[in-house]
Amino acid sequence: MSVVLVALSVSVDGYITGRDPGAGRGLGDATMLFDWYFDGDTPSQVFDGFRLSEPSARVFDALAGRVGASLVGRNTYDDSGWVHGGAPHPTAPLFVLSHRPVPGMSDGQTLVTTGIEDAVAAAREAAGDKDVALMGGGVATAALAAGLVDEVILHQVPILLGGGRPFFQSLPGHVRLRAVEVVPAPGVTHLHYEVLR
Repeated sequence: MSVVLVALSVSVDGYITGRDPGAGRGLGDATMLFDWYFDGDTPSQVFDGFRLSEPSARVFDALAGRVGASLVGRNTYDDSGWVHGGAPHPTAPLFVLSHRPVPGMSDGQTLVTTGIEDAVAAAREAAGDKDVALMGGGVATAALAAGLVDEVILHQVPILLGGGRPFFQSLPGHVRLRAVEVVPAPGVTHLHYEVLR
C-alpha cells in the first residue's frame, strides 16, 4: 500500500510561506525557503532546472521518485499558481481539496470536495504502488488529525520568518513522531520522521 507523506520547506519558526501570500502574490516574501533547490552543483534527476547540493539532491530525488500523486489544499493551489496549469510534481497527478469550485482545472488536476478521507483515497488510487505527497498546512493538519499520514518530512531552512502561514495548524491531540533520518546540507536540514500510531 502506498505511503502518505507530508514534505515541505519550512522556516525554523514553522512557516511555509512568508507574509501576505495569495493568488498573484505566490508564497509571499519567503522565496528563501526554496533557495536550496538552486544553490548547488548537482542537477535533480526528477525536476528539470533544480541544482541542489549533493546531500540535498540525494534526499530530494529519492523522495520525489516515490511520489505517484500529490494532494494540496485550495490555498496552496491558488498561492502556487497552479490554477493556470501545472503541478508540484512533473509526472504525478494533482488532487485539490476544496469546498469551493475551482474554475478551469487542467488535465491532470482533480477537484475533491467531500473531505480529506476521500481526497487521500482518490490520490492513493491514482498513485498505484507509489506514494501520496500532501502539501499545505490545512491538508497536512486534516490528514494528521484523521490518522492518514505515515511520514512527515521537513526541509528546515535556517531562517526565522516571524509570520506567514504555519506548516501545522491546531491538532485535536498529540501526534508522536520517530526520527528516521537527519541530513544536514548547505542552507537546509532534511528531517524525516515516521508517524507513530
